[in-house]
Amino acid sequence: GEWIARATGLANALSGELVTFNNGAYGMVQNLEESEVGIIVLGSSEGIREGDTVKRTGHVMEVPVGEELIGRVVNALGQPIDGLGDLNTTKTRPVEAKAPGVMARKSVSEPLQTGIKAIDALVPIGRGQRELIIGDRKTGKTSIAVDTILNQKDQDMIVIYVAVGQKDSTVREQVETLKKMGAMDYTIVVNAGPAEAAALLYLAPYAGAAMG
Repeated sequence: GEWIARATGLANALSGELVTFNNGAYGMVQNLEESEVGIIVLGSSEGIREGDTVKRTGHVMEVPVGEELIGRVVNALGQPIDGLGDLNTTKTRPVEAKAPGVMARKSVSEPLQTGIKAIDALVPIGRGQRELIIGDRKTGKTSIAVDTILNQKDQDMIVIYVAVGQKDSTVREQVETLKKMGAMDYTIVVNAGPAEAAALLYLAPYAGAAMG
């Protein structure tokens, strides 16, 4: 397939390990077979040819973490795409990590105010709680999310907004709105556009969760 590569000679590769191709693209090892490994290409497959060298990185898929990400726009690999320079952090966290057990988690005891009275009154949301926003296209799902982000100002909250499959122009407008309202002071934006590899769209939510 377009985003799948198979390589030999990587006998000691780890499942989930990052590898690099000659064109600079990254890949993630998935299938570990006796004579070869299957690799998901995390980027452009242009320039990848049969016989190219694939190099191991020695570490599994991970993303940068830390306060240095606040106010930045990054891709699903944690690489900055906002033109503001490199991320000055050396701390990383695996994208796939074991979740803490139920008993180890803090109970939901503090409300998260969305600023939308109908939601806060009828279906209040707690910090640490999952809440699905479901609806047809163009019914205001993203508007609810953005309004909720704006309402977290001065609430001692760090917001991680993951945009999956949205047009770059739409994400750019949303980021400009957040900047104008001062919300980027406590927000990290992870963007995986529709033109990117399907694997990056799949990994984006996991990357956002790892950054938190």
